[in-house]
Amino acid sequence: MTDRPPNDVVLPSILPLGPAGEVLHPGDFVAQYAWCLDRAGELLAEHGLSLANAVTTYDFSTPATREVYRRTHRERKARLGGAGVFPGAGGILLDDVGHPEALVRLEVTASPLPLTGVNPGWSRYETLTYYPGVLAGRTLHMSGFAALDMETQQALHEGDLLAQARTTYAAIVEVIAEAGGGPEHLTSLVEYVCPDALGQEHLLDQARIEVFGPDAPAAERHPCAGLLRPEFLVEVFPTAVLP
Repeated sequence: MTDRPPNDVVLPSILPLGPAGEVLHPGDFVAQYAWCLDRAGELLAEHGLSLANAVTTYDFSTPATREVYRRTHRERKARLGGAGVFPGAGGILLDDVGHPEALVRLEVTASPLPLTGVNPGWSRYETLTYYPGVLAGRTLHMSGFAALDMETQQALHEGDLLAQARTTYAAIVEVIAEAGGGPEHLTSLVEYVCPDALGQEHLLDQARIEVFGPDAPAAERHPCAGLLRPEFLVEVFPTAVLP
């Protein structure tokens, strides 16, 4: 796994906490999410950037937020995509996001370089507040991917980790190809594995070699409490550097 490109600004994890460590907007997931986005904007301003420069926004929320997660769409649309490109995104469910009363933790990466949205032509992204990939210089920052039909938005291969992994990795290859690269340009893979898939991680390794080839980077792997679509067993956050 390689280091982040030198142009990237990787913010520290953001929790909805006040100056005394108190949780803000207790019990209100959407308000906490919006506050974290605004705080990310303040931190980026210290680097001469803004949320328009965001290339990825990865959020970690509690399982209780799954039913109201869609309500963050309006908050994201109001704050992101100011340069004409929405950042890549991913959402992971954790039992503990870092504070007992916090419902979300946000991780944001930004780049001062010009941004280009990368989409192989998947229509679902026409109405979403994130892109499958965002190219900044030679670095392709990507959303989280799972086993989803990109046109019908149907979850695929319920209960079958190997088939889900193959589908997920194949989608990543499509995005890299759209940007002009191949699987050999992958530099990192971060995988979040649901409880029902723990103990079967060897299937992820098998699928990774099948799809990406023998030189695929090793995956950084973490357990999670679940994913936003309960049918999913794994979600993958990839990064690639093109030639």
